[in-house]
Amino acid sequence: MMEDIQAAIPLGFFLSFMIGPVFFVLLETSATKGFRAGVSLNVGVIIADILFLFIAYFTSFQLLENLSNQPGLYVFGGMILLVYGIVVFVKKDNKKSGIKSSRGGYINLMFKGFLLNFINVGVLVFWLGVLIIVGPSLDNDPNRILVFFGSMLAAYFITDLFKILLAKQLKKKLTPQRILLIKKGLGLMLAICGIVMITKGFLPKDKLNIQQGLERISE
Repeated sequence: MMEDIQAAIPLGFFLSFMIGPVFFVLLETSATKGFRAGVSLNVGVIIADILFLFIAYFTSFQLLENLSNQPGLYVFGGMILLVYGIVVFVKKDNKKSGIKSSRGGYINLMFKGFLLNFINVGVLVFWLGVLIIVGPSLDNDPNRILVFFGSMLAAYFITDLFKILLAKQLKKKLTPQRILLIKKGLGLMLAICGIVMITKGFLPKDKLNIQQGLERISE
C-alpha cells in the first residue's frame, strides 16, 4: 500500500500544475476573493474529478471508444468555455473583488468549480487514461485503486492549498486596475482553452484516437 501511495503523490503534485481553465480560475479567485473562496472553488473541482473517476472505473474502454467516435463532445464543451471566457473578458468590473462570507456564496463557488471542471471532456479522458495505464500495475485490485487515486487526489488538493495561499498573498497588491487586467487575462485564457477543445472536435478521427494515443504513452 505504501508503494502505491508513494507512486500516487508525485502524480497528484504534477496534476495540480497542469495548465488549463481550472488552474487560472483558481489563482484568480484566490488572489481576488481570498483563501476560503479558493478552497470552495477547489472542492467543487475535486468533486468533479471524483465523479469522473467513478465514470472511468465503471466504463473504461467502452467510454474511450465512445469519446473517440463523438468528437462533438469536445466542440460542445469548448463552446461553453469560449463563451464563458468572452463573457469574463468583456464584463465590466463592479469594483468589488470580495465575496460575502456566507454559506451561499461559497456553495456558488463550489458549484462553479464543479461545472468548470465537468464541462472539460479532456479531464475525463485524462482519468480514463491514468486508470487504464495504472490499473494493471495495481492488479486491478479495487482496494489498491482506491488507495492510489485517493492519495493522488489528496496530494493534488494539498498542493492546490499552497497555490491558494501564495495567490492570497497578492491580494494586498491588487489595485482595481490590476484586478481588471487579471480578469481580462483570465477570460482570454479560458477562450483559448475553448478554442483548443473545439479544434480537437474538428480533427480527423485518426488524429483523435484516444485509445491509440494512450497505448503509445504506456509503451
